[in-house]
Amino acid sequence: MQNIARWIDFAGLLAVAVITWQLGYWILGDLALASPGQTLEKLSSMLTTTRFQQDVLTTLIAVVRAVFWAALIGILTGFVLGMNRIAGDVVGPILDTMYAIPKVAFYPIFLSIFGLTMSGRVAFGAAHGAFPIALLTMQAIQNVRPSFLRTAQVMGMGPVSTFVHILLPAAAGGIATALRIGVAVTILGVLVSEMFASKNGLGYRLISAIDIQDIPTITSVALLLSVIALLVNAVFRAIEKRLS
Repeated sequence: MQNIARWIDFAGLLAVAVITWQLGYWILGDLALASPGQTLEKLSSMLTTTRFQQDVLTTLIAVVRAVFWAALIGILTGFVLGMNRIAGDVVGPILDTMYAIPKVAFYPIFLSIFGLTMSGRVAFGAAHGAFPIALLTMQAIQNVRPSFLRTAQVMGMGPVSTFVHILLPAAAGGIATALRIGVAVTILGVLVSEMFASKNGLGYRLISAIDIQDIPTITSVALLLSVIALLVNAVFRAIEKRLS
């Protein structure tokens, strides 16, 4: 019954979003927004073209690679800082400050190092996601109950055993939250890099449509990106709920 109620709520929200979208189209007109029907028709036709399929695949590959590096760097950094309270107190505020700085300001540096390559997109996307993953992982480790660690000491557990059987399970929910937020930010970073300096990908397709005021293409790409983001978020929310 609970799952049925959840699906009913989702259907209701979807219906409200579509109705609001259609009303916005009637009010603003073709120059500002495409209707839901026009958007679905345009997106369907775009998905049958080889060029657009390559753009989607290119962006997805860049996102997967960027998420891998952001998760690897962020989780390792978070564990190190979380297990060392002094290092966390010193480096944590620095990471927090750097996370608040818009990464677009550093994009010329990435561009000069990597050029217009896949590696540049991956590095720029990973730079967005690594910071929140590191910070939230550090907090998850620091929030592990001290009684758990004292019990591990009393039982004579070594560092590796304590990490595997105590720290990792206790912090799993927080790490899942870190990954959910970090993946969303990583996707944004990849898209921004494609918009600024790229010749393919969904970000490039979106900025090209904006340049020529191709409203149906803009709304179609935006809809596809929204669906991808919602699916990724739903998957990580399910994992987060399970681990918590």
